[in-house]
Parts: sequence; C-alpha cells; structure tokens
Amino acid sequence: MSHLTVDLGGRPGLDCRGFCSYCYFKHVRETTAFGCRHCLPFKKGCDYCTRGVREGYEGFKDLRTVAEETLANLQMMSGDLDRVTISGGGDPSCYPEFYDLIELLGSMEVPLHIGYTSGKGFDDPGIADHLIDNGLSEVSYTIFAADPGLRRDWMHDPTPEASLAVLDRLCEEIDVYAAAVIIPGVNDGEVLEQTCAWLDERGAKGLILMRFANRTEQGLILGNAPILEGQRIHTVDEFQNLVTDLNERFSMKISGTPLGDPSIGSPFAILHEPDLLRKLPRVQKRASVITGSIAAPYIQRILSIRGSTSRVVAVRKEIACLITADDLAGVDLSKLEDVVIIPGRAFVHDAEAKEILSADGVDRDVLRGPDMLTADAETSMGMTRNEVLDKEMEGIAALINTINRYGR
Repeated sequence: MSHLTVDLGGRPGLDCRGFCSYCYFKHVRETTAFGCRHCLPFKKGCDYCTRGVREGYEGFKDLRTVAEETLANLQMMSGDLDRVTISGGGDPSCYPEFYDLIELLGSMEVPLHIGYTSGKGFDDPGIADHLIDNGLSEVSYTIFAADPGLRRDWMHDPTPEASLAVLDRLCEEIDVYAAAVIIPGVNDGEVLEQTCAWLDERGAKGLILMRFANRTEQGLILGNAPILEGQRIHTVDEFQNLVTDLNERFSMKISGTPLGDPSIGSPFAILHEPDLLRKLPRVQKRASVITGSIAAPYIQRILSIRGSTSRVVAVRKEIACLITADDLAGVDLSKLEDVVIIPGRAFVHDAEAKEILSADGVDRDVLRGPDMLTADAETSMGMTRNEVLDKEMEGIAALINTINRYGR
C-alpha cells in the first residue's frame, strides 16, 4: 500500500488569512544557515536548514501545477494507493481553488486526509458536505477555542461561526483530530473545559494540546522570540498535569506536546515495559549522548538500565530536534566522553558540531544518532500503544548499537 502527499505550497502568515496571534512563524527573521544532516560535508547550509525550516517558499501553486505533480508522483509509486494527504506551507482551507482541488482528488476514489487546517478559509458551512462527499476521511483541525469570539480575536478568523460549523459537521462523519495551542489566561481553564466538552459531544476522535512556546529554549530558533511579550507560559510539569487530568475526564483521546500521551504512556512508554527493556541490546562501550532537557532523564534511565555508565547531557533547549550550534556551545565539555552522539535531526553542521565539542583540545568523534527515539503527541495521536513501542524499540536499539559500534 502507498501513501501520496499533495503539496499545495503556500506561506505561513500570507496564505492562511494572516498570522494567528501566537503563530510560531511570527516575527521570523532572515537567519544564516543552521547546518543539518542534509548538508554536504564541506558546506554548511542547504535548502532544508535555510529556507525549509522557515517555510520560506513561494505562494500557493496553481491547480494545474498541483495536478501535474500529483500525476507524476503517482506514476513513480508502486503498490495500491491507500491514502492521499493534502498539505502545504499555507492553510489548505485558504487555497483559492480548494473546491475544485477536492473534486479532482476525490475522483481518485481514495480516502483523503487534510494534514492540517485552521478552517479560517471556510466561509460557507456547506463545504463540509463537499469534503465528505469526495472522500475526506480524516482531518487535523485547529480549534483554539469553541468560542467564536476567541477564534476571531486570537486566530484572526473572519468567519469563526462558519469555521466551527464545518468542524461540527465533520465530527459527525469522519475522523477529526482537533488541535489547540494553549495560552495561559486566554484559552485554558474554564474556556478549555468548554472546548473539550464541545468536541467530545460532537464525536471528535482526539484533541492535541500544544503548549505555547515563547522563548528560544522552548524551540523558537528563528530569531523570533518572544512571540507575545510578557505572556506567561506553562511549565512542562504544569502542562503535563493539565493534559493528564483532561484525558481522564473526557471520552476522546487528549494528548499534549511536549508532554505527553497519557493513554499510551509516551514519551518513552517502554519504561513501563520491563520485558521489552530486557530485549534491548546491552550498552558495552562509553559515549556521551547530547539531547534536549525534556528527553534527557528518560534516555539516561533507559541507557542505565541497559548497563551504560556514561552521562546523558541535557542542553537548555527542551526539544532535541531543535538543538542548534548555540546549544552545543553551552555544553560543559569536561562532562563529555571522547565519543559524542547528537540528535539525528539537530540543526547543526557536522563539522561545526565537532569543532565546538572539541574546543577544549580533546579531539572528539561526533556522530548523529537516530532521528526519533519515541513518538511525540502529534505523532502518537493516530497510533496504537504497540506501534509506539515498536518505534521506541527500533530507535533506542539503533542508539545503543551506535554507542557499541563507535564508543570507547
């Protein structure tokens, strides 16, 4: 079975009827290349770590271009097509030829999935039935709040009543996974309770709560912190407790990012499975693992259980895949082994990482680890517990094998 992604193009803030007040891409500045796993060994900077990370692309593609690219991709695929996902840098609901696009893709008679929409482009509630009739089976839909006034004020949705009516209708017929960035004092507390109840009553499959990020260490790496000057943010523990409490009280699945998925026990659900932990390879050599501050204690515990005596080093950045050269520059080099493993998706050039982590005169080998060790809430929302555990087993085993192959 094969999965096709249809990329509509588009730009955050421009092809979505304007930035939401809390948007990650607000105030983004032109930045130099970060460096990443895709860069050539002798050159820092590629499309992914310069333009891609900022989603600095052109506007929406016209329908003819989308159709031609879709046909070309179909001709290169093998196996039966089982799903088509609509995505892009802009909001698909704001795509100028959205109605015709859905008819075109619906003619393929394959389940359609909208990877993300805010619904801000839906001015007519009748579009919901058009989507259903043409095979839409799943959508990720940002709600922010079930209060139209809050959607209007914070998402700058010009027709919030229509957007919520579309969401209401879709919940009746297809798999809807709602999402909301949670801003303390705005859409948490009683407002969030009402939003959860509204979704639960209408049959939404799940709700992903995203902690509002406002500082560099929380992942704002594009020179755009703070998004909202003076806005309070939840601590990681506060947010985890919030997610856990709501998940226990509503029938739909509620998870949160950066932590966690209470229904599955992730991230690192494997820590609750001693039999699976015993199946992981033993750690036989020494190497330092650098990661984000949230994952570090989990990874340290797992590696220690499997025999490691080396330190897992946490940087200030909370999320490992958003680690940059600036984070590595803040590491206490005296705590590092001669072999260092950085996250596979860290935004730093390999040569620069080695230079920074060898600045004390110790010529360290610096390697990239696996891309993922666990599933965050956005990934795990549509997964079973066994699927998450399989992903964790694969990623952690790969990390241990890297330590054993290259460590001292």
